[in-house]
Amino acid sequence: MIRVKHVAAAAFAILSVCCIGRRGERCILPPTVELKAGDVVFRQGGGITSHAVMFADRGGTYSHLGIVVDSAGTKMIVHAVPDEHDFPGDSDRVKMERPEKFFSSMNAGAGLVMRTADSAAASRAARAAVAVYRRGTGFDHDYDDADTVRMYCCELVEHVYSAAGRPLTGGVRHKVEMPGFRYDSVMYPSDFVRSPRLRVIAEF
Repeated sequence: MIRVKHVAAAAFAILSVCCIGRRGERCILPPTVELKAGDVVFRQGGGITSHAVMFADRGGTYSHLGIVVDSAGTKMIVHAVPDEHDFPGDSDRVKMERPEKFFSSMNAGAGLVMRTADSAAASRAARAAVAVYRRGTGFDHDYDDADTVRMYCCELVEHVYSAAGRPLTGGVRHKVEMPGFRYDSVMYPSDFVRSPRLRVIAEF
């Protein structure tokens, strides 16, 4: 019993080190949640852009999403995001980063993990996402999914699942008209939350 307690304490300490950053950051992803390649992950941001997305999404709960991939045996998250630069001169682009960073309390106040029952399609979509990342894809500030030269978060996830033969949104698109902004064909995070091809694994 003593050894088990020591092992549990050590595991908790390791998780704490992984999830708590230098400025008091922590990851909101529960340590009991096991991510799998192809999982679609959502977060609720607290910034102005995040609130604008949720407002346009008719009060949607989440402002951003990405897809879990396997990188040399390590689970990572590929997502297209603006204004999260890793170094001076960094551009808005498709990124691949650890779940601890994606779900950092600095970026997320709430989160959701969803999964498809089609594990083969999930694997194909995850591999396609890694390819999008490796080609250095920039962020699509025009929110236009007519091409794949640049991508925004929803466009990325829909693109890789479409490439895997399992599109998730059913072709749903929205017109957005706000002061200073007008987009004719936009996907929202809630379109994926409502997808019949995804089921909830964890909400936190």
